[in-house]
Amino acid sequence: MGKLSKLWPLLTAGILATAMASLAKTRVSAATALSVSRAGGIHAGLGNGRQTQEYPVQADHAAWREFLSATPRVPECFGVNIHFTQPRPGEMRMLAAAGFHWIRMDFGWSATERVKGHYDFRAYDHLLAALERYHIRPLWILDYGNPLYDHGLAPATPAARRAFCRWVAAAVRHFRGHGIIWEMWNEPNSSFWIPRPNARAYSKLALAVGQTIRRVAPRELYVGPALGGIDRMSFLHRCLQAGVLKYFDAVTIHPYMRPETVIPVYRKIKTLIARYEPPGRKIPIISSEWGASSRWVKSNDAIQARYLARELLVNLYQGIPLSIWYDWHNDGSNPKNSEDHFGLVYFTYHPGRNPIYRPKPAYLAVRTLATQLAGCRFVKRIKIGGADNYVLLFHGPKGNRIAAWTTSRHAHAVVLPLLSGRYRITNETGTKMRTILARANKIHLSLSHDPQYIRKRTMAFTNRTHP
Repeated sequence: MGKLSKLWPLLTAGILATAMASLAKTRVSAATALSVSRAGGIHAGLGNGRQTQEYPVQADHAAWREFLSATPRVPECFGVNIHFTQPRPGEMRMLAAAGFHWIRMDFGWSATERVKGHYDFRAYDHLLAALERYHIRPLWILDYGNPLYDHGLAPATPAARRAFCRWVAAAVRHFRGHGIIWEMWNEPNSSFWIPRPNARAYSKLALAVGQTIRRVAPRELYVGPALGGIDRMSFLHRCLQAGVLKYFDAVTIHPYMRPETVIPVYRKIKTLIARYEPPGRKIPIISSEWGASSRWVKSNDAIQARYLARELLVNLYQGIPLSIWYDWHNDGSNPKNSEDHFGLVYFTYHPGRNPIYRPKPAYLAVRTLATQLAGCRFVKRIKIGGADNYVLLFHGPKGNRIAAWTTSRHAHAVVLPLLSGRYRITNETGTKMRTILARANKIHLSLSHDPQYIRKRTMAFTNRTHP
């Protein structure tokens, strides 16, 4: 999975706010069809797993499409990238306790077809069993080249495409019915498509794979193109022109930009999709990889946590049905190598301890967001002060919740028109909580770059901001 870190701007104090996009209205029918309400919420303890949430094994393909087009519900729309098929003892438990319902992982061609025509999926059988124990679903990336064909280059000849499709057919037959999302390659507009990016060659393969999946396992979800960075829209445009939306159930992208600046880009991509999507279908955007290193220049663990919370909140605001963070744990411990530090937990594994990894502030941030907004869907953005203030209203089974922050250079106070009563304010990592009393139908709140969450059993608004 590519991080392209040289191209990604850092999350710094001088973030500029962008215009607010139009949002789809809440739709709940798909989530009702695809899940049963859990017996309990996410536990606060790092070592505790979540309570059971059941999914149908043989979900109808139309119902899954409906799921992807519905307004996302926290935390069912959160995922994280991993790099293993053999989780360590306690690993899945800790991952689930953060609130993740999805993982994204390479489903490697060369690792599962070492002899022509012989496919070995046992490692992924093991991973799937470990995931399903915690009701986590996989997004598996169909990638990369195989030295048995085209000298390991990306499949560009008819013979290599046929071989790739035979492998895909074997994989989807083997795993169909488990609610897997199959993603077509990883960042083909970058160095991951060898020898060089080629939208025409990628589209030919994507179309052939789409035909294969619809023939062999038509209920499976198929997405792409996992665009690396979204400043290069021409690659996506050429793929859509080639007709990939005939088979794709969603367009996957890797934004890697400051969270709030993605809003106009999402709008542009949605407009582009609308030009090419088949009649009668509404194809959503999935953010299948987006992260930040805590060792980028001017970054640290606290800034990474801030980036994560705001990334997920902005995606909820924009109706993105699935948001996958990069990465689960640090890939190393070299403080001078920024590529080692994209994880939510530190590198060293501690067998027999609880937790088995030391959590970074970003882990606490995603767990806090998942807990504070559990069961909630985005309702509206409340206009308070200038365009750089983000005050987002959510609604769930326990009432309304607010997430609030600012992109302004300096922290500043705002007035929220809440009916009189007591409100609990929780900081982004869940380490600080306080109670504030609303008087005369308002509270004074200091907004900073770090999101904070406001909750009350029954939260009411004055007429001026009632949704």
